[in-house]
Amino acid sequence: MNESVQLLTPRLAQYDFIGHNFVILFIPFLPQVCYFWKMCLGRYSRCLISRLQSLHLQKRQLCSTATHNGKPSQPSPPPIQVALTESAGRGVFATRRIRASDLIHTAKPIITHPTLSTLNSVCYFCLRKITSSSQHFQHHNARFCGEVCKDNAKAFYDVERRADWSAFNDYCRSQGLKYPLLVKRLACMIISGAESADSIYILQPASLSPEMILEMEEGFVMLRSAFKKAGIDDEQMKFLNKQWYTNVLARIRINAFRIELAGGLYEDLLSSAAASIESEIAVGNAIYMLPSFYNHDCDPNAHIMWIDNADARLMALRDVEEGEELRICYIDASMARDARQALLSQGFGFQCNCLWCSSGD
Repeated sequence: MNESVQLLTPRLAQYDFIGHNFVILFIPFLPQVCYFWKMCLGRYSRCLISRLQSLHLQKRQLCSTATHNGKPSQPSPPPIQVALTESAGRGVFATRRIRASDLIHTAKPIITHPTLSTLNSVCYFCLRKITSSSQHFQHHNARFCGEVCKDNAKAFYDVERRADWSAFNDYCRSQGLKYPLLVKRLACMIISGAESADSIYILQPASLSPEMILEMEEGFVMLRSAFKKAGIDDEQMKFLNKQWYTNVLARIRINAFRIELAGGLYEDLLSSAAASIESEIAVGNAIYMLPSFYNHDCDPNAHIMWIDNADARLMALRDVEEGEELRICYIDASMARDARQALLSQGFGFQCNCLWCSSGD
């Protein structure tokens, strides 16, 4: 790795890697160096599907455990580390050579929320699709794909179901807003004691104009009013002021992933991912920790995908050498260069200087 890439003081976090729990390192939020504005919107671009076709993905079980002499072997930790880049704040780097089509790591979301149009068709916790023939659990007004998700949702749902969210949902629906729903869920988690008020402050915030901050006020007032009418007392809501709402929404706006499920078996991923592009159906949005540290490239060497729920999978699109930065594509890279630059500048706050953009492609 280039000597100018400096490792920062680590903070420990639990992380999931191919079905196993590991402790990995990630980097505290440093505003003086992390000026790389970004938002990760999960989208299968036609360009990336073309890249996937060239990889000739081999059939494999995502959650299989390697064996040695008939006994399960200990899986290796994720082959990555987070460090400062020369120009884009934090980034994710390979600690060893990674082969094309390798699963780099998985990631469980910190916060999820279905889109308002899929409230009755996906699991309220993991966003797995629920069909008329699939077994599921109804708990008050929410549907869960199983007992595990229903139990995991107690961290927020016992608080959330006490309030009437119809006005708040109507507000989000009429304004075409999705991120306030994630703020609502995080607030419920904090009130229940499952999360701290600063749990996502480590993530890079978006740059908000005074006009944008003013527009957020209505959502904040409605959120606090819903909790107040539900009997949540001021002590439980002491964190929920306008500054907290604005700070959290600024981070969610730029780090939220749009979840589009590929579905099916891993060996059928290519065809189902291509179908997902054509339908452009998102089941919800989610916030992750480590995936939010991946920087952008219009010709990425890594890709994030979702098979059947909100558990993210980061895989290599081509061979990656030790010390090389792993990058994903935030947008549809099949767009023309000027269109990509405009979208990245207006929506993400930076000018892309990747090889594609620098060469005029």
